[in-house]
Amino acid sequence: MALPMMGANEKVNVAVVGVGGRGTAHVREYLTLPGARLAAVCDVNTAATERAGVLVNKAYGSNPKYYQDLRKLYEDKDIDAVSIATPNHWHALATIWACHAGKDVYVEKPASYNIFEGQQMLKAARKYNRMVQVGMQSRSIPYKRRAIELLRQGAIGKVYYAKGLCFKQRKSIGKAPDEPVPAGVDWDIFLGPAPLRAFNPLRFKYNWHWFWDTGNGDIGNQGIHEMDVARWGLGRGLPKSAVSTGGKYVYDDDQETPNTQIATFDYGDAELVFEVRGLTTGGEASIEAGGPNFIGNIFLGSTGYLSLDHKGFQVYTGDKREPGETGKLGDGRAETKDHMQNFLDAVKSRRKEDLHGEVAEGVMSAELVHMANTSYRLGRKLTFDPSKDKYVNDAEANAMITRPVYREPYNPARV
Repeated sequence: MALPMMGANEKVNVAVVGVGGRGTAHVREYLTLPGARLAAVCDVNTAATERAGVLVNKAYGSNPKYYQDLRKLYEDKDIDAVSIATPNHWHALATIWACHAGKDVYVEKPASYNIFEGQQMLKAARKYNRMVQVGMQSRSIPYKRRAIELLRQGAIGKVYYAKGLCFKQRKSIGKAPDEPVPAGVDWDIFLGPAPLRAFNPLRFKYNWHWFWDTGNGDIGNQGIHEMDVARWGLGRGLPKSAVSTGGKYVYDDDQETPNTQIATFDYGDAELVFEVRGLTTGGEASIEAGGPNFIGNIFLGSTGYLSLDHKGFQVYTGDKREPGETGKLGDGRAETKDHMQNFLDAVKSRRKEDLHGEVAEGVMSAELVHMANTSYRLGRKLTFDPSKDKYVNDAEANAMITRPVYREPYNPARV
């Protein structure tokens, strides 16, 4: 059943789920958007919700509603939409439950923790007719949209190769013993779909990215942004094979995921390559440095190439690599704000086609991350059947499409 469209001036009541580092940025952005009213904040850590509440009070002169359990939040009929900035392993389930509760969803990248959960997110969005935007903010940045348009128009000829770079320096996380759960933290809810284990400070507050229970490494952290742009620019869906190698080099610490990784995806008539470097490195092509980091994309075509990074893009054509069209980040542009505004507009229009980072696109790009990590962990090349969303004649790889078991009641199987 089609839902009524909201009035143009009607504010969308938004709740932010997960108000740590990235979630605090969500809070700050929604407070500046005239089409939104930040009505509630939710986090397993009560200290985090209190900090977020201070920001809301400063902006509105009143406190938001506070929740520690997102299930209680989803029962709140006053909430129209939720903005999810939890760890990766919660993205799918938080989205599925929100759709079931009649909420529209903005969810951070990567869309899902594994392939199965991504497909369940997509089913939930379609079943309940919800607007679900994945936080791949590049898709709302004008100069990046222009760069992709140029690729579509043949500015560098037939595009046959896309490379994503995540050269982002990361310090060692060190080692730490298990500890008692800190006061005010619901550790059971934090773990949610992940296996039950003792509290460890390294598995909490950002470093959860580097453990397989809860994160996907840097290819699924910073990397998913460039992975999505690479697939977007290449104009492809899922590949027919993937192979990824690398390792965790130099550091002796508790991190499980690689800090150096390269993945190659074969599309038959084109190739997508992705590289992660977490240690000191130089750049590549014309990608500009941002501090010690080099993050961006390179597209090769039959008549030239296009370099795209955090500052802009540059087209080069012919054997002499003559400079062509260029685009830059405009003054005052805010990539997250633009992407959230696009989400709010779609909440009112009820047209999923209006979303720049619609869940189907987010799920597909995340699948490349999961394919790469599965290949890396198994130590071999994988053949994939996009029509079935499964690996070909590979029971071991197919078993890694989902978790061996989900803790109840944190099971995304029920949509």
